[in-house]
Amino acid sequence: MILHIDMDAFFASVEQLDRPELRGKCILVGGNSNRGVVTTASYEARRYGVRSAMPMFEARRRCPHAIIVPGRMARYKTVSRQIMDLLHDFTPHVEPVSIDEAYLDISDGHRLFGPPELVARRIKEKVLQTTGLTCSIGAAHLRFLAKIASDLEKPDGLTIIRREDMSAFIEQLPVRKIPGVGSVTHEQLTKMGLKNLGDVRRYPPEMLISRLGKFGHRLIALSRGDDPTPVTPHTAAKSVSSENTLAQDTMDRSVLQNLLLHHAEDVGRQLRQLNVKARTISLKIKHADFHQVTRSKTLDRPVQADELIFRQAAHLFEAYPLRQKVRLIGVGAATFIAATAPVQTELFPEKNAAASNWEKVDHTVDAINAKFGRGLISKASLVMPENNANRTPGQLSED
Repeated sequence: MILHIDMDAFFASVEQLDRPELRGKCILVGGNSNRGVVTTASYEARRYGVRSAMPMFEARRRCPHAIIVPGRMARYKTVSRQIMDLLHDFTPHVEPVSIDEAYLDISDGHRLFGPPELVARRIKEKVLQTTGLTCSIGAAHLRFLAKIASDLEKPDGLTIIRREDMSAFIEQLPVRKIPGVGSVTHEQLTKMGLKNLGDVRRYPPEMLISRLGKFGHRLIALSRGDDPTPVTPHTAAKSVSSENTLAQDTMDRSVLQNLLLHHAEDVGRQLRQLNVKARTISLKIKHADFHQVTRSKTLDRPVQADELIFRQAAHLFEAYPLRQKVRLIGVGAATFIAATAPVQTELFPEKNAAASNWEKVDHTVDAINAKFGRGLISKASLVMPENNANRTPGQLSED
């Protein structure tokens, strides 16, 4: 039996949890500019037809009284880690698939925790007790059905599709609900007369495959109740990144460099949370015409400190010929080694000392922010960018 756990309007629910005055109101998490999009809408806002990924201007048109809240990804990640940790209390077979959802294989857990319905209810109770948030759970013997089931009774829902009910459920399942069926594929299936998954069973397989290719094979398998996709426990992260789409395209290098510092700080924090250092630092730029470029540098010594990450990203940026306006900019890190792994010592140890000092500063700032809240301590150049427009890599503001 496979469970699919999906948090209810996760980002918006966290905001309502942290700010009681927002409870029961229409909340939109996302950017407030004309180019912003809705990351998550509270269920109160969804009644007005607002949904995730909708342009913010359209969401405001549909729900003019909505309260727009900027996202706090660090806070959401903290709550997500709490949820994923408690799921491991029920089974080691946990596969996170996003910040707010995961699959669990509980096939071997019935002796400890009872039947699937009891396991699901205990998970829901524990999530609520631990985080103050609700989740919806779907349970089925097939992975794709578990995901569909979790969406049927939202919010705070629980739906179990038992083995003896699977055939009838598949027969009546609208094809638009199948994971992987987007608007284009749905339109194509509709033109073929395929309204429900049961219709696929009666459609000539060779015609379906000729029109849909590889996805046609998958549809045929799902219509027959065949989904061998296993629950794969989480593997260690191989890279981390931080990026943002600008409210307005720009070629101002001082503005873009300041954003690089912000992203370097975020990437460094993620590395320290993972207790790793990175040998590869990358720069990501998307121009106004959506043309995207990446540049990367492999280092002799792995880094974890914000300042050292920024220096490498800034060097990559300085070497990049900026010929048109930038729409998005970001920093990434990859090729990890454990933070405690031994490394080759330098001939001139003062370089090691400088890197170590930066790491000590960052760990101290992390501890203060963890105790008193993010934003209490930040680099002066992020608070007063006008005083750092000409800042060179490695130079600290005197303010």
